[in-house]
Amino acid sequence: MVTKQGFVNMPPKVLTIAGSDSGGAAGLQADLRTWAVLGAYGLSVLTAVTAQNSVSVERVQYMSPEFVADQLNAVLSDYGAVAIKTGFIGQTELILVIASKLQQYGCQKIVVDPVLVNHRGQPMFTEAVRWHYVVALMPLAYLITPNVMETAVLLNSAVPDPTDLPRLAHLATELHRLGAKNILLKGGRDGEDVVDIFYDGRTTHELRSPYIETENTHGAGDTLSAAVCVALARGERLDTAVYLAHQFTHQAILNGANWQLGAGHGPVFPVIGNP
Repeated sequence: MVTKQGFVNMPPKVLTIAGSDSGGAAGLQADLRTWAVLGAYGLSVLTAVTAQNSVSVERVQYMSPEFVADQLNAVLSDYGAVAIKTGFIGQTELILVIASKLQQYGCQKIVVDPVLVNHRGQPMFTEAVRWHYVVALMPLAYLITPNVMETAVLLNSAVPDPTDLPRLAHLATELHRLGAKNILLKGGRDGEDVVDIFYDGRTTHELRSPYIETENTHGAGDTLSAAVCVALARGERLDTAVYLAHQFTHQAILNGANWQLGAGHGPVFPVIGNP
């Protein structure tokens, strides 16, 4: 007689609303890979399909707002999700439909990774996209996770020196004044350390890890925000969730630091057994 065997407890359900990376390094591929490693059940809503590799993005094909809405309805009306993250969105119409559906279904633990710049730090989208992130999506987020360049775009300000940690901490408070509840500002530097700034509206915390000399960091931001989602879905406090995700992402960068899968920037790679 064959009996069903499996996990004693059901895995936490987490949802990514993001684009597909044909190179496999970032986007929903990075999210689902992270969640598989961490034992979460990953759901996905596709916003765009990209033709890209380790060197460049050749083309982006966006999903229609109606199709994104249909995907969200299908997933949230049946499975639901304990925690949700957004990644590559890129169009005002998509931002608006996503914000509307998140409100309709009463979603709470939302992590917004504001994908607004390319790997060279150049803004990718129009001012309207930036504005709709600020007024429509950011107020719904439990946590936003911009890097230094994305912070400048959101605030419509000059890109700060990543080694000026007091300035980065101040910009985190500015994002809070703009409507963000909690901020994890990524990409600061202090000597041999990488420093992420976490601000919860009251206290500023520095999350530090040793700098890794590598160009293989594609997907690091996705991996971090996806790891935060899992910790939140398991009931961790937010400060604990961002700490665990920071350490997890550091190890994922270290894992793939010496790889050469393509001619350009390689991926980070989480594996089972990471913290």
